[in-house]
Amino acid sequence: MFHILRWVILALAALLASTLAAVAGFGGAAVLLPAIVAVFGIREAIPILTVAQLIGNASRVWFNRRELYWPVVGWFALGAVPFALLGGFLFAKAPLTVLTRLLGAFLLLVVVWRHIRPKPKSFPVASFAGIGAGASFLSALLGSVGPIMAPFVLAYGLVKGAYIGTEALSTVVMHIVKLIAYRQTAVLTLSAALIGLGLGPVMILGSFLGKRILDRLPEKVFVAIIEGVLIVAGLFFLVRG
Repeated sequence: MFHILRWVILALAALLASTLAAVAGFGGAAVLLPAIVAVFGIREAIPILTVAQLIGNASRVWFNRRELYWPVVGWFALGAVPFALLGGFLFAKAPLTVLTRLLGAFLLLVVVWRHIRPKPKSFPVASFAGIGAGASFLSALLGSVGPIMAPFVLAYGLVKGAYIGTEALSTVVMHIVKLIAYRQTAVLTLSAALIGLGLGPVMILGSFLGKRILDRLPEKVFVAIIEGVLIVAGLFFLVRG
């Protein structure tokens, strides 16, 4: 009974996460990660999340394929590839308690950052190489960096489908490289891959639903939900350690 309930909770979290990400462009990993960590622990949770997020982001790329802005993806990938590998190898060696508390602190800082960050000014597209490097390194260690990436994509001038699709494709590149690193360090096990793939169809459904409501519901509602989850999960992981 508990086994079935666990999968129901994970499926609902995955559906909510993917729908939110399809509407707001970020927050999916932040919503789904606490549920996976609670069930499997952080060492296995982040590879599982990466597989599920890869599928979810790939579906958002497909639903917004006509609006992709390729120069941003190309420059992002230039920085993402080496630093995702570096972060992935460090993740395999980091102590679990340290990772859990870092994740808690990171989630809380994301909320603070969203409210105090300076508004990004216009910048050249080549700047996405640095953004890709920093985002990929943190993502490989902590699993969720969408709230940090999103302001830069928006500040560059991409909106709606172009913003959602381009950010998603950039993230797909990052996740593929992370999975290579996790596999090389034996962090990505067969069971973790299968669990992530099992959540994949739910992620695709969430992307489909999010695309349908993208123009109908206020983004502030979804952002408020995301921030509430971030605060509760961040405090939980800090205390749990």
